[in-house]
Amino acid sequence: MPGNADPNSVLTATPTERGQPLRTEGFKTLLDALAYAANADTGVNFHDGRGRLEHVLTWGAVRDRALAAGARLAGLDLPRGSQVGIIAETHPDFPVAFFACRFAGLTPVPLPATIHLGGQRQYVELLGRMLGSADARACFGSAAFATLLEAMPTVADLAFRGSVDELLTLAPADLPSPPSEGEIAYIQYTSGSTRFPRGAMLTERSTLRNVTGIIRDGLRLAENDRFCSWLPLYHDMGLVGKMIVPMVSQSSIDYLGTREFAMRPRLWLRLLSENRSTISFAPPFGYELTTRRLRPGDAEGLNLSSWRVAGCGADMIRPEILERFAEAVAPAGFHAEALVPSYGMAEVSLAVSFTPPGSGLKADTIDLSCHQPASQQSTATTTLPRQTRFTRCGRPLPGYEVEVRDLDDNVLPERCEGGIHLRTPSTMEGYYAAPEINAQVLRNGWLDTGDLGYLVDGELVITGRRKDLMIVNGRNIWPQDVEHVAEQHPGVRSTDTAAFTVEGEDGSSLLVVLLQCREQDLEAREQMLRTIRRDIQAEFGVEARVHAVPPHSLPRTTSGKLSRAQARLDYLAGMADQVG
Repeated sequence: MPGNADPNSVLTATPTERGQPLRTEGFKTLLDALAYAANADTGVNFHDGRGRLEHVLTWGAVRDRALAAGARLAGLDLPRGSQVGIIAETHPDFPVAFFACRFAGLTPVPLPATIHLGGQRQYVELLGRMLGSADARACFGSAAFATLLEAMPTVADLAFRGSVDELLTLAPADLPSPPSEGEIAYIQYTSGSTRFPRGAMLTERSTLRNVTGIIRDGLRLAENDRFCSWLPLYHDMGLVGKMIVPMVSQSSIDYLGTREFAMRPRLWLRLLSENRSTISFAPPFGYELTTRRLRPGDAEGLNLSSWRVAGCGADMIRPEILERFAEAVAPAGFHAEALVPSYGMAEVSLAVSFTPPGSGLKADTIDLSCHQPASQQSTATTTLPRQTRFTRCGRPLPGYEVEVRDLDDNVLPERCEGGIHLRTPSTMEGYYAAPEINAQVLRNGWLDTGDLGYLVDGELVITGRRKDLMIVNGRNIWPQDVEHVAEQHPGVRSTDTAAFTVEGEDGSSLLVVLLQCREQDLEAREQMLRTIRRDIQAEFGVEARVHAVPPHSLPRTTSGKLSRAQARLDYLAGMADQVG
């Protein structure tokens, strides 16, 4: 196993200093960038569930091992461009397998490595469906996943399945010609928050264009920057932001497994402190979970003064989550100005916009009664408007165009909410094997993101997903606004609720809220549900069916986002009856 420590020796992490000049532009392919990174002293460092250094590989070792594995893949004699599934564990085999595919002229397809509470059977089904939808011809997975690979019905159709070590036992063959700029570099599955995940096809050229923009304009990378991450490598923020970006910039990165982070989120902060890391990203729930798990005095024992880019990306970022985090870790030397909200999606490789590093969090306040920016509302009313705050996600990267459009495709002015459309140098070629969907979302060089938002002072504000918008009694209501009201009740966390609509017997839309309930006392539980129903009625003027469901039962996507679409299906299948 690469990077395993000798029992009598101590592993040393790769240094922050590169040992060669920093270069971030001019690479035509990922393998070109890897060839340059291979001469640096930097690399990847993997930590276990106690924060101990477990595996270390320089970028040169990644390149050498990937070359050897690529020669064995070439021996499988698969057609050029064939897809290869990689169960994307936070493990040194993943970058090796990923780049081995490119050396062999094959297309890597990162796959989820997290077995959620739905269980092993559901995971195997999902894995099989994703491999099938990608027409994968081979699949990598560690020994821990070997039995699951065997259980998949599609396994008989795979030319290879197993670990990198097993692949290296095969006979090598000559490598094919190097990839070109226009070849598909990888297929990135979307999170699947509103539908079954789709595979976005990204070329070498488009990926490197986005990565260059991230490094130069988004992160404003400096010589002494060091990355740290617990993000899953099958998600675009983990794959591109925390593997490809560090490689292209010849930077060192410290990894903690996603599962290990979920169990001990304070480990993330400890690694940042010990390694003097400067760049680390997380979705909002990561910041909130960490804040919740911090005990009195924990922050005082850390040094987070080096953390200059505390990035956050998601469909919508509630500013109060980041504000609470910044306050909680301020005793560790964390500066609130380090918060960097951003916006992006797998369909453009990763990033669209960044808040400038060092400028901190900026929020915009809107009036919930009509869901438009509060600054545009009349001041004649004698009652205070119901307000909420949205996070400003910065300006688009240079060369990235953003338009906000209405349902008739008319471009809207600033502070008018509509559908977000993008024209970028890094837009995907399309979803794999989905021509009808591609025709809908890719038109005249523009990508319809499916997200809703508005522009303010040239900065992008995300308000939700078009498919999530609910219409109840003729009113447009956002599920996250309803969830936010429920989450104000003591003991309810921001990850505990899901709001959606179902059709009533008379054909009308009924508002439903599922609440993960930890309250064991039946009377107290019923009182809580009644209070939340009352608060929703008062806030939105509509009745809601509020049901308690077991803890940890709300469905999540492979990237950890709430899947309201699946929650709705679970509700219709009787999930709410499990608690009351």
